[in-house]
Amino acid sequence: MRARQLRDLSNDELEQKLHDTRQELFNLRFQSATGALENSARVRLAKREIGRILTVRNERDSTLERR
Repeated sequence: MRARQLRDLSNDELEQKLHDTRQELFNLRFQSATGALENSARVRLAKREIGRILTVRNERDSTLERR
């Protein structure tokens, strides 16, 4: 998901997306440890998506602090 799409989400939707993506990353790491991971590139994409979500969340927090 692109940062622009993430900015369009509400705070609750953003938190849910963060939770879901972290859960997916956990599952991917578990699959990697057991040797069942088919697409290892998905781990990297999940980490990047978490980073994007956290960036958007931090942008919103800093905007609220300025007011």
